[in-house]
Formats: sequence, C-alpha cells, structure tokens
Amino acid sequence: MIFASDLDRTLMYSKRAIEELGEPKELAALKPVEKKDGNWVAYMTESSFLALKELSRQSLFVPVTTRTTEQFNRFVIFAHDIPIKYAITSNGAIILNQGVPMEEWTEHIFARLHKESVQQAELLAILQREGFHFDGQKKQAEKLFFYYILNSLPSLFDRKVLNELVLKYGWRISLQGRKLYFIPRAISKGDALEFICKRERTKAIAGAGDSILDWDFLQNCQYRFVPRHGELKDMENTNGLTYTQKKGVDAGEEILHQFLTLIPISSSSF
Repeated sequence: MIFASDLDRTLMYSKRAIEELGEPKELAALKPVEKKDGNWVAYMTESSFLALKELSRQSLFVPVTTRTTEQFNRFVIFAHDIPIKYAITSNGAIILNQGVPMEEWTEHIFARLHKESVQQAELLAILQREGFHFDGQKKQAEKLFFYYILNSLPSLFDRKVLNELVLKYGWRISLQGRKLYFIPRAISKGDALEFICKRERTKAIAGAGDSILDWDFLQNCQYRFVPRHGELKDMENTNGLTYTQKKGVDAGEEILHQFLTLIPISSSSF
C-alpha cells in the first residue's frame, strides 16, 4: 500500500508559509523537521508528525517533492525518525532508493529530455525575445530545471500566457509561493510514482499535494487530497480532488489523519 505526498506547503511549512497562510501556531508548539545552516526552518504539527510516523509504519510512504536531493536531505525526520524506502525528488527526475539515486530511472529521464524539450539556454532566449522579464533571483536545480524567487508575483493572466508559450517548447511553469518554476514536461512526479508502483507491484492508495506539478502524481492515486490554500484549486480539468477544511500547517495535519483512516479500507482491497 503506497501513500504519496508532496512536502512543502502540503505536510511541512516554513516560517514564512505559516505566517502567510494565516492562523499561525506558536512555533514552540510545532515539530521542527528541516534544518538549514544549523537553524530550524520548517515545521509540522506534533500531531502531524505522530500520524506520519504511524503511516510509515503501516504502509509504504513516498515523499514526492520538487526539491533537489540536496534540499530534500535537509528534512532530518527522514534520516532519524521516519525511515523511508523511496523518495521522489527534483520533481520526478530523481528516485531515491534507500537514499541512493536509481541510475536506470535517471538515464531514462535524460534520454527523454534530449528528445522532448529545448535546452534551457534556448528557452531563456525565447523568453527574453518575447518580452518576459522576472523580478527576482534565478536559481538552478541540478542542471534539470530552474526557478525564480520573485519579489512580485505575476497575474493569473500573465501566468497563463507564459505557460502557453513554454508548452510549445516542451516546458511548463508552476508558481509555488514566491517560487516560479520552469520544468521540462518530461520531468514528472506522476511518471516517477508509477515506476515505483510497478516495481513494488502495488497501487498508490492516496496522495496529497498543493501545486499544479502535483496533479501529475495525484492522478495515479485512488484518493486525492489538496490543501485549500493550494495552487491546484485554480486549475481546470482536475477531477476527484478532496480539499481540506483547514489551511496552512493545520491542513497538513488534516491530510495525514485522512491517510490513516484509509489504511483499513486499502488493506481490505488487497
């Protein structure tokens, strides 16, 4: 039985996200889960942590993230408290098995990239030619894709125009908080999760995610949960989504408790 979930702004929340999404809890009452430069930078509720620990004990929990592997490894709970067999990083470009990238999957991804999308330098030249300029800092993700940490956010109309443009060249965009991602279409969380399901000869019972990029793998799941603050709520042609009643860090807690209620159901279906 596989349960899969995005991490940032779904199960785990930075200080900024906790404050931005309202109804912030006292940080002292939260469970710190990510450490960067010696400081705690992301949290989940204590109840969320205990629920995730129990979920991982009874099922195969697969973290699914757009983070690079290096960024993912900052989540200390997966190194100490909650052992995991698989993790999907870099939006699906990397699958970790016991912490080690699976070479066969990485080779498959790079072969598709060369066939299905223009190179990053060419895409940037096209964006500049079409008059797109981004107010923010550009970051690179493992030579696979890039993103901007924006100072000001584009309108919904501008995002739609931008996405239609990059789609022509084998790329797509997603806005997550202040981060605007540009990702080749060949890199997909859904394809990576499907690979794991086939390898384990089982199904993805439930999944959770907040962004458009998460829709890829949510389609592989029987039950699909979305925080009500998520980007997915504005996306068309998404079916069978269950939105949380709460938002922010409390939404993560709600999702994990929903996951736990599904374990008896999923057990009886096998």
